[in-house]
Amino acid sequence: MKTLVRLACVAALASAGCSHDNDIALGTLEYDRVTLPAPLSEPIIAINVREGQHVTAGQVLLRFDAQRSRAQVEASVADTERQRAALSELETGPRREQIDQARSRLATAEAQVRDATAYVARLGPLLRRHFITPADYDQAVAARDSAMGAADAARAALDELLHGTRIEQIAQGEAAVAAANAQVAGQRVTLQRLDVTAPRAGIVDSLPFKLGDQPAAGATTAVLLTGDAPYARIYVPAHLRNHMSVGTRVTAYVEGRPPISGRVRMIRNEPVFTPYYALVGDDAARLSWLAEVTLDTKPATGLAAGLPVRVRVDE
Repeated sequence: MKTLVRLACVAALASAGCSHDNDIALGTLEYDRVTLPAPLSEPIIAINVREGQHVTAGQVLLRFDAQRSRAQVEASVADTERQRAALSELETGPRREQIDQARSRLATAEAQVRDATAYVARLGPLLRRHFITPADYDQAVAARDSAMGAADAARAALDELLHGTRIEQIAQGEAAVAAANAQVAGQRVTLQRLDVTAPRAGIVDSLPFKLGDQPAAGATTAVLLTGDAPYARIYVPAHLRNHMSVGTRVTAYVEGRPPISGRVRMIRNEPVFTPYYALVGDDAARLSWLAEVTLDTKPATGLAAGLPVRVRVDE
């Protein structure tokens, strides 16, 4: 809304002033605007500044409720400790008791193999004399083979424990610890941002929310006007466009102040206003190009944003 009002003022000045001085570009004084968003959707518990107040870089402007974020940081720290303990377990390898248990299981399985093998050997003569059925003998052979398979599995389990943890498992554990540490770092950054601070020295232009409000994440919570002095945002008419480029020296005039020297720092390539009718004759003068002029700091210090300004190209 402020921008529309300023554009209307500039248009009115242009319509009234162009006939008096064709070498003048009109505009307004502006400051660089810094918007500070809400990092999370939390209630505002403190507002330490007021609109129009001068603030320094790093000064706390307002605070959000940080209870939930602190709890998330603590949960992330606990998860990091869990991942670190798991990695330590992988690096240490199996315990001696686990290896002893595996050896005992292997010994038991081998004993069962010997017993089943001897039983099959005893059943062989009985089968040849037809004292038992072939089904009984086949059942004994199957039991022996099953015991041998169990022994092989127990032997492989023991070998796995003796060889220790694979390097791939350790790498996975290290990656899990790194991810948990990164999560903690991210949560702590979010926690710190719940204290909204001024990134640069400036003036508090707007505080859209009040104490107790809970803005949505990303909503603008404060607007700062930064910089030691304002710059001039002007609209260059068509007949001056070829006489003005980046670096052109100009002189700015503000009501009640001596002339201020400046230099063009930006000018758009495309016009900001194009009439819907043919751009011929006098109508072509309605075109204007947006430009910004850096003013000398000392004489421009203290000037308010939005003041009308007239800029003339130095010959």
